[in-house]
Amino acid sequence: MTEKRMRLRYAGRCRLCGTTLEARTEAVYERSTKTVRCVACPSPPQAPSHDLDVADPVVETLSPAMEAEPAPAPGTAGASARREFERRQARREERIRTKHPRLGGLILALSDDPQSTTAWNSGALGEERLGHGLDGCASDTVRLLHDRRIPGTRANIDHLAITPAGVLVIDAKRYVGQRPALVVEGGLLRPRIEKLKVGARDQTKLVDGVLKQVELVAGLLGDALPVQGCLCFIEADWPLIGGAFTVRGVDVLWPKKLYPRLAAAGPFDASVAEAHALLAAALPPA
Repeated sequence: MTEKRMRLRYAGRCRLCGTTLEARTEAVYERSTKTVRCVACPSPPQAPSHDLDVADPVVETLSPAMEAEPAPAPGTAGASARREFERRQARREERIRTKHPRLGGLILALSDDPQSTTAWNSGALGEERLGHGLDGCASDTVRLLHDRRIPGTRANIDHLAITPAGVLVIDAKRYVGQRPALVVEGGLLRPRIEKLKVGARDQTKLVDGVLKQVELVAGLLGDALPVQGCLCFIEADWPLIGGAFTVRGVDVLWPKKLYPRLAAAGPFDASVAEAHALLAAALPPA
């Protein structure tokens, strides 16, 4: 048997007519050419067999469209921030109990963790909540990666969404009750400078961080998919009308504004699985 009718695990392209075959579409896999074709396309003529009594052994190699291996696991949102919070909290508890054997428990009960520790908990909560919402958008053509380590650094990328419209590099920020705003300086006679303000503080450094991540991901993908940076603020003080904006090419928005972006149609359906696997291998879990 030189061909097999089956349902595609990943998207492919018919070798005869060139039609894009979406994932889960029924198609015919040709073992001799290791390609797929539409069910509607006619079977190519087969060369006559010179030995009808003994079948040649066939080593079955699946094409990428038929690859049986599961997609890379997305990872756990907020995992590295959660570990760092717990590490700092445990270290503080050990230090206090060692210094005050009898009163350590009381001191811990009556005092709070320092801001340098609670910031990690706040960050982990933001990543976890956004990750849960993003996971609800996942499908065969929307792949996700969470909490990915940037090799050679201690930094990480919170979320990556690989979609038919391109790749979204998403940095989750939890600034409870504070309002993000675009501040523009300069203009007619001076260079235009865009800044990000959150509450009363200049937080343009957050935009710089996302731009570095976008540059890294774009370098890994080459020209395969466009890459867009997003700063997603969780539990921020957003206005009832408008609110979302762009700073130096980075979209600033909130979760409910972000989720529809993952469902947007685009021309890169066939590239999603490959890009997902490439980024998962290049950016391991943090």
